Amino acid sequence: MTHSTTPDSEAAELETFRNETRAWLEASCPPEMRRPATSDADVFWGGRNAKFSSEPQRVWFERMRDKGWTVPDWPKEYGGGGLSAAEHKVLRAEMAKMGARPPLSSFGIWMLGPALLKYGTEAQKKEHLPKIAAGLIRWCQGYSEPNAGSDLASLQTRAESDGDDFVITGQKIWTSYANYADWIFCLVRTDPAAKKHDGISFILFDMTSKGVSTKPILLISGYSPFCETFFDNVRVPKSHVVGTVNRGWDVAKYLLQHERAMISGMGERGVGRPLGQIAADTIGTDAQGKLDDAMLRGQIASFDVDEAALAACAERAVDLAKAGQAHPAFSSAMKYYGTELNKRRYEILMSAGGVDALEWESERSRQGARPRAWLRTKANSIEGGTTEVMLGIVAKRILDLPGA
Repeated sequence: MTHSTTPDSEAAELETFRNETRAWLEASCPPEMRRPATSDADVFWGGRNAKFSSEPQRVWFERMRDKGWTVPDWPKEYGGGGLSAAEHKVLRAEMAKMGARPPLSSFGIWMLGPALLKYGTEAQKKEHLPKIAAGLIRWCQGYSEPNAGSDLASLQTRAESDGDDFVITGQKIWTSYANYADWIFCLVRTDPAAKKHDGISFILFDMTSKGVSTKPILLISGYSPFCETFFDNVRVPKSHVVGTVNRGWDVAKYLLQHERAMISGMGERGVGRPLGQIAADTIGTDAQGKLDDAMLRGQIASFDVDEAALAACAERAVDLAKAGQAHPAFSSAMKYYGTELNKRRYEILMSAGGVDALEWESERSRQGARPRAWLRTKANSIEGGTTEVMLGIVAKRILDLPGA
């Protein structure tokens, strides 16, 4: 006898899952992990040399890891939770409702993992995905070069064949957190005679390999996650190539969709309390309890509406991706909108703070946290593809505009 599910039974099962998930999160998420991160130390990146900033951070990570919920929708055999798209959506909603922080931040989760799931061999999946899920290895991305940024396919880092290995020589730039990373996923040119977008391979290797070195790049904010990364005859087994040799551009494009979707998410990320409450700390409220600056109040209201629209759009994008119906260029639209929205957020925060927001090193300003964060957002519209490039992609591939 066979049983078939009905929409009503599926809805009932999902509601049961929601109730069980909510109860588990309430029991498992420490109160300290239900508040927004206020510094880099509040974010756990994992890796060989990772340290927890607090006991609640450790507890929250380990509980989520053991449940497979650092990567809830990955298959269980790779360390994931095996959740369906609908269940994953419920989990995200319940975490957001209680303000629960992600237990693990990782380029392995956001970018490399999806690429491995699509293009990796079974051996590569079993080798790397469980370590990503468990926060054992921290990854960085080797894409941009000094003369290959927006025109990424012009990259010149070369990988020359030598028996069972490739020998890699060249330089990458803007390599986020390379000085902390354990491994790198990297684009290299394996056929210099091929056309620009051909002859590129996508390869993985250990950052402790002989010939790898990094140099941090200081930004205008006084801080920087970015590095220059140098490869001097780095020997890497050919088995570390993901996908087909000389067809790495296919993997690179797929990964970029996930990177741009990840970057667009910064447009949704609040800074703790609503902007109106933060502004009221400095500006105050009127007799009706409204922010005592009508113009700024209007700017914040407009921002809140746009932020809600981005969140709804992001949910739709996830649903379409899970259903295999997502437009490959939609991540470019999301990246543009999310990064511009995040820049607006910090412009409002600077306006709301008045002259106090300009403090750079005082204790009251937490070493200039607000102006430094504001300056840092200026790079949002450059990293992961410039705003101009994103708009060009939207014009050409989504709007199909003539001459684009």
